[in-house]
Formats: sequence, C-alpha cells, structure tokens
Amino acid sequence: MQRDPRHGPIIPPSAPDPGQSHDAPHIDLTHDRPYLPSEDRPSRLKLALRRFKRFIRPGFVVLTVLLLAGGAVHLLHITASEERFAPLRARLVAMEPLPIHHIIVNGRHITSQQAVENALGTSVGQPLFGFSVEAARARVNALPLVEQATVERRIPDTVIVNLTERVPIAVWQNHDHFSLINRAGDTVSDQGIAGQDPQMLRTLPLIVGDGANNAAADLLDALTPFPDIQNRITAFVRVGERRWDAVLRNGTTILLPEDEEKPAFARLEQFQNTMKLLDRPVVSIDMRLPDRMVIHQPPLPAQPNAPESDSQTKPQ
Repeated sequence: MQRDPRHGPIIPPSAPDPGQSHDAPHIDLTHDRPYLPSEDRPSRLKLALRRFKRFIRPGFVVLTVLLLAGGAVHLLHITASEERFAPLRARLVAMEPLPIHHIIVNGRHITSQQAVENALGTSVGQPLFGFSVEAARARVNALPLVEQATVERRIPDTVIVNLTERVPIAVWQNHDHFSLINRAGDTVSDQGIAGQDPQMLRTLPLIVGDGANNAAADLLDALTPFPDIQNRITAFVRVGERRWDAVLRNGTTILLPEDEEKPAFARLEQFQNTMKLLDRPVVSIDMRLPDRMVIHQPPLPAQPNAPESDSQTKPQ
C-alpha cells in the first residue's frame, strides 16, 4: 500500500460479505453517519414549486398584456362617445395639458389653412385634449368647399385633419347667377359665389352662357398647354351652345372655331411669339376659319376737316 502525501492512508475497500445483500446502503467510513441515496431526491413540495415557476412568468406576461389591451379597448370605447369622453378630457386638461405643437391638414388645395384652424376651435399652444373632436369635425365639414373631413388627436402634440374638397374648375355665370362648377359641369352643392374666398375666385376662369358648364372642362384642358394665353384671358362666352369666344383682359375678343380650340390656341401662340398680336389694340380676332385669321382693328379717329380758304367778297 502506498501513501499519498496529500491525503491520509488509502484504505482499500473490504471484500463484500457474501451474506450481505447488495441493496444494503453504502456506509461512508469518513463520516460518523451512513449516507442515504434518498437524500439526493427533492421532496414533492419542491418538485411542485419548480413546476409552478415554469408557468408563473409567462402567465404574468399574458395577464399584463390582457390588462393593457382591456384598458386600451375601454379608453377607445369612451373616447368614441363625446358624452362619455368629456369628463375624462376635463380631468386630463386639469391635470397637466399636453400643448399642441403641430396642426397638419391633408388634402387641402383651395380651403385656406387659417379657415381650417378657425373651424377646429383650437390652435398651436392650446391643450391637446382641450377641444371636442366631434364638434371640430362638424365645423370643418361645414366649410364651403369641404366635402368630408376627419379630425384626430395624435399624442403627444399633433392634431391631424384629413380633407376631401369639392374641387371647382370655374365660375359659371348663367342669367346673372354665379356658381362654382366641377369637371362634370355640376354646381358645387349649395355653394353660390356669395361668401366664397375672393382670392380663390380670382384664380378660377369665368365662363358665361347656357350650356357653358357642360363644355368647360374640355375647353380648359385645351388651354392648359398655353399658359401665356391663359393668363391673358378673363372670361369665356358660350355662343349658341356650339363654340366659344374668349375675352382678353385688354378687351380683345377671340372668336374660336367649333371643337377646334386647341389648334386655334396653338396658332394664336405662334402669332403672339412672332408678331406680339395680343399686345396690339385689336377689337377682335376671328379664328373660325382654319386657313385664315381676320383681325378687326378699332376705327381710326376722325380726321379734322381741311380749313376752307377765306373768300373775300369784293364790294360791288
């Protein structure tokens, strides 16, 4: 037997007793009491606690998500009704108002930004929850050129307005009555010229006469490629529900051919570039014939009569 200097003497295991059963517990000679294998097995309570811990964390996460989702659904439910949301909004405003930093209006082309903000009933710097969304939407919908509008709050500092406008293309004068019309020739519902934005009206062409509303879209499309001529025209007059006369700002009248407005505008632009025709004092330009153009100039001023020679009568 060898001796290990780091440990005590090595005691060889004694030979098993033939009469001893193999199931007998092993006795550790270095301890005072026998070692029992059953001590390595956890109790039933510990096993149950271990199994329970596996489910407690996911269950807590699921419970938290359900509570948050339920709160969000409840908040949406009460905010959908102005009557139910009004007390909550008052509390939010009283606690600490979130100021509005941005008011975004989408779909606005003719309606002014200021008109929309005035209809909202709030402005930048006011509390985000300090106004009624339903009442603001009703006021924006009542604006003259708004077909439909939505208003929403976006936390923390933004109000978003989405507009669908009634888009007029011209002002139609028919028997001394003025109205806005769309591309289909229909008048903008319940919108006469009175009370409209004057700046907007100045940007729209004036069309005059019976049936002018139904033919205006094709005429304006034909004029679009010629912006210089377009800027000089102040009105279009429908003649016999067949063709157009264009009235320039300087008073000149251009007689356009039937269904050939675009070629006529092209010829007119050519003469303007080469001869400055539209800058001359002309009464009318007749373009109804495709191969010629008749220009009517103002009458020349009357020439003073030549002075008659004084005849002296000799005395008889």
